[in-house]
Amino acid sequence: MSHDRSAHLRPSALFDAATIHEIQRAASEGLYKIRGFGAKRALPHFDDLVFLGASVSRYPLEGYRERCGTDVVLGEHHAAKPLHLQIPITIAGMSFGSLSANAKEALGRGASAAGTSTTTGDGGMTAEERGHSQLLVYQLLPSRYGMNPDDLRKADAIEVVVGQGAKPGGGGMLLGQKISDRVAEMRSLPHDVDQRSACRHPDWTGPDDLEIKIQELREITGWEKPVYVKVGATRTYYDTLLAVKAGADVVVVDGMQGGTGATQECFIEHVGIPTLPAVRLAAEALRELGLHRGAVKLIVSGGIRNGADVAKAIALGADAVSIGTAALIALGDNRPDLAEDYAKLGTAPGFYEDWHLGNDPAGITTQDPELERRLDPVAGGERLANYLRVLTLEAQTLARACGKSHLHNLEPEDLAALTVEAAAMAKVPLAGTDWIPGQGY
Repeated sequence: MSHDRSAHLRPSALFDAATIHEIQRAASEGLYKIRGFGAKRALPHFDDLVFLGASVSRYPLEGYRERCGTDVVLGEHHAAKPLHLQIPITIAGMSFGSLSANAKEALGRGASAAGTSTTTGDGGMTAEERGHSQLLVYQLLPSRYGMNPDDLRKADAIEVVVGQGAKPGGGGMLLGQKISDRVAEMRSLPHDVDQRSACRHPDWTGPDDLEIKIQELREITGWEKPVYVKVGATRTYYDTLLAVKAGADVVVVDGMQGGTGATQECFIEHVGIPTLPAVRLAAEALRELGLHRGAVKLIVSGGIRNGADVAKAIALGADAVSIGTAALIALGDNRPDLAEDYAKLGTAPGFYEDWHLGNDPAGITTQDPELERRLDPVAGGERLANYLRVLTLEAQTLARACGKSHLHNLEPEDLAALTVEAAAMAKVPLAGTDWIPGQGY
């Protein structure tokens, strides 16, 4: 009688198959792992919260007859030309270089069709994204790659990037195989040489210098453009306070579930705090200053996937959210009809993470002209616009169920937590109780 010996094998929780494989790879190559995408391990997130829909004690709104507003205005305190968004969902900064020109154009088309903004990313502004983005935010990063005062003036807002959620405290990466002639010219870089951006701005060392820089940016653009400050979620409460003190119109907080085109895996998985506590900490800082839902707006990013995530982030205090990884998936990243192409790269749809290598079969994270042609920017823009509309409709549906006539009327009181950890991080009661861990017994 034969026995299946594998049935008696016990896997290690600490040294699972992926960990063993990574140890063996590191021992063979002597290099740390670089990849794209975002954190893959399970972290507390918006799924750990639920909405308390209306019943007897609350009155819901009728979805077919009663309005639920979704608009948001950014920069109305300082800027002569604030941004008026139809939906509270923006497209995060992703560089030309990391993404193809067709992908940047598709992002602009999709965002414009949905009535929202897109963002340049490291490396400067392309004609494709400016031409097809009704509202375009220009990122100013530590690298200063592609920095051009004329492009600052062409933009509709400026985002000073101090850090991002996938790698707070770390700089960007763009491997040599993705530095095409056009990328090299825009960034003043040599061809085929790995590029590593600085992890901090060269012309300031603290919040007082940041205040001076924001003043310079306002003067360069005639006080017309809103100025954002983006931080990776770490010491979020104090970073938000200091960003506001420096003069930010908008604070962008990117949780550790945020994605990246390329960075060390040890950064992606082990630096920063999850988006769930980050949004609450940032909102608390704005309340402390008397600015929440007021002159200074809060945008939260990092792992936003659906309308429920949007609505929960807003209920916890965000004025808007930003998406990056989800937007690329909407364009066609990791789609199943490319299974054979992914198999040739040693991966499969849903698992492709080597955005840094430039051989993306979907034509999104590449500078290869043959691969780039696979992405139709018009069709990609339509897919993104559809996705943004679905996110908005889902968020409206949940808000109406809570009796809210605008997404910004959602509040922590509309939420309950399913785990003790989520209750503590979001500061909402554990479902079925009035207990918030750390706030009484």
